[in-house]
Amino acid sequence: MNRRLRALSGIKPTGTPHLGNYFGMVQPAIALQDTHDAYYFVADYHALTTGRDAALLRRTSLEITATFMAFGLDPARAVFFRQSAVPEVMELAWHLSCVTGLGLLMRAHAYKAALDKGEAGAISAGTFSYPVLMAADILLYDSDVVPVGKDQVQHVEMAQDMAGHLNAVYGECLRRPEASVAAEVATIPGLDGQKMSKSYQNTIEVFLGPKPLRKLVRSIKTDGAALEDPKDPTTDNVFALYKLVASQAEVDDMAALYRAGGFGYGHAKERLADALDAHLAAPRERYHALLADPSTLEDVLAEGARRARAVGRETLERVRERIGLPKLPA
Repeated sequence: MNRRLRALSGIKPTGTPHLGNYFGMVQPAIALQDTHDAYYFVADYHALTTGRDAALLRRTSLEITATFMAFGLDPARAVFFRQSAVPEVMELAWHLSCVTGLGLLMRAHAYKAALDKGEAGAISAGTFSYPVLMAADILLYDSDVVPVGKDQVQHVEMAQDMAGHLNAVYGECLRRPEASVAAEVATIPGLDGQKMSKSYQNTIEVFLGPKPLRKLVRSIKTDGAALEDPKDPTTDNVFALYKLVASQAEVDDMAALYRAGGFGYGHAKERLADALDAHLAAPRERYHALLADPSTLEDVLAEGARRARAVGRETLERVRERIGLPKLPA
């Protein structure tokens, strides 16, 4: 009997998710639970490369879980778990590291960025080997599809390379994954027009209340066109965000207003704030209710870990048998 394709992705618990996280990863990932065997995890091991606050890590891990559930993740149809609750991933990362050349890791975006800044010697071994653990995250669960942002495709390609290296040495035992990028939301603009990212401090958090949300929207950078000037909606940051939450009829209407003139960016920002609040109000309410009940969140994570470990152990057993290691202890 053919199984459904398996989708897997993870998100680091490094703060409250913003619109870039939601539209770029959370929303498309949750949609896949209807068509795929969906596995999603809180990447708390990965967070350790930069975070040193234990209480913050515990809290943000629950916030990420509440975020996914608030936006519609169904624990009965998708497996949601903490990365650290599946120790098998660390063993697979070791096996991959033994067949992965340094040259591949030195081509990783994060390492090259550190090299360009003259900071390569200051990064930790964990940061340098980050792509190996990420590959293990993907490969441990026999993933077919990995929903990622455009800038994360390299990690899937590196997982493909590492699976190929291990399979070439020991025989076929790891499934080759493919990246899935939703082109229409590949890059979400931030307040300044750059890609929305915590590192740029240009984000709009998804669970802001109506007043702070509207205040941030009003600060979005636009060009200097006057109120009466016609405007090009295809180059405007406000319009780019509006398209993500408005109906097609509303999008077409605002595009026409842009091109006609007499419609200012202030008007557009008010429409965007209204549309965002309408889109996020119900999830925001669910999110706060879930955070108020952490035991339920922990139960979801524990059950997800149980299911994830069952799959992960099967994969690791295949790898160990090929490599020549004994079976895992019961």
